[in-house]
Amino acid sequence: MSQEKYYNMRQFSHKSQGFTLIEMLVVLVIIGMLAGLVGPKLFGRVDSSKVKTAEVQIKMLKGSLETFRLDVGRFPTQAEGLLVLNQSPSEERARAHWRGPYLDQDVPLDPWGAPYLYSLPGANNQAFALYSLGGDGKRGGEGIDADVGLLPPAQ
Repeated sequence: MSQEKYYNMRQFSHKSQGFTLIEMLVVLVIIGMLAGLVGPKLFGRVDSSKVKTAEVQIKMLKGSLETFRLDVGRFPTQAEGLLVLNQSPSEERARAHWRGPYLDQDVPLDPWGAPYLYSLPGANNQAFALYSLGGDGKRGGEGIDADVGLLPPAQ
């Protein structure tokens, strides 16, 4: 191979090895613009999916509470709370009829990382209240901050 051909091949392969700084900056600007357009829409869906997740978990817990009532003859006391779905009650009569655990896993936290609240009685003649305080962790609120579930009587 002559030295001239070797030099031309080396020059060609050197030019095709990477991207220029300008090309990299253009790609980063395009990615940034796409993220700016798509990101807020995706994060808005995350918030609404948390509300849906809380609703589904509350329905699942409600079914477990109703199964507990069928076995034991009453809903858990406020002192027993939701833990009685996985641990037999301390009361002897209730322990004799308990057929749990009523959940496959521990009682889940709500999608915002707080425990679900359980109290007796519920609002609108419901036997119990089972709810999440939503994104803000406070009673009331709107949108993602609204309380979710079977709410307690208004105070």
